[in-house]
Amino acid sequence: MWPRGGWGRAAVYIKHRVNRLPDPPDRIARGIFAGVFTTFTPFYGIHFFIAAGIAMMMRGNVIASLLATFVGNPLTYVPIGVISLTTGYWMLGLEDDPEHGGLGEKFVMAGRDLWGNFEAMFNDTEANWSALSIFYHEVFFPYMIGGIIPGLIAASVAYYVSLPLITAYQNRRKGLIQERLAMIKKKRAEGGGGAE
Repeated sequence: MWPRGGWGRAAVYIKHRVNRLPDPPDRIARGIFAGVFTTFTPFYGIHFFIAAGIAMMMRGNVIASLLATFVGNPLTYVPIGVISLTTGYWMLGLEDDPEHGGLGEKFVMAGRDLWGNFEAMFNDTEANWSALSIFYHEVFFPYMIGGIIPGLIAASVAYYVSLPLITAYQNRRKGLIQERLAMIKKKRAEGGGGAE
């Protein structure tokens, strides 16, 4: 839940890991796009698989997409969820039904339905899907639809910010490697000339 070195250290690690990926900057940036977009979907637990699939479809870097899913973390999931749900309610023209309780209550009731329906497979009670239906129509579906627009916006920003940064980093790194190779060649030439 909380990285051992803190979130700042985790962010620095991910930044360095993305910058050192052996792929052209545009492929890495497309992977970042896929990962950031995925964090705006309600498919918690399978974000890695969705991000990897989107990255493959976009011919982006899969590792970059997996690393970019860390945009969604315990600090950002609440604002992402609020933005996605609000947008979904607006897009679908829905209004929150106070009779069904708040968001937390809908999660609890859906969980009880799931457990009760699981138990119903082994005893004489009847399965009840009403709370799960409310959860789907008032939480999951609006979240899924509402996450599209903010997800595309955030992913596009991530793409257009990361592309020049990764390009500059890779160019700088190539320059440093070429300088080191030139120094090694120069030392060898100097050493070889002294032997003659």
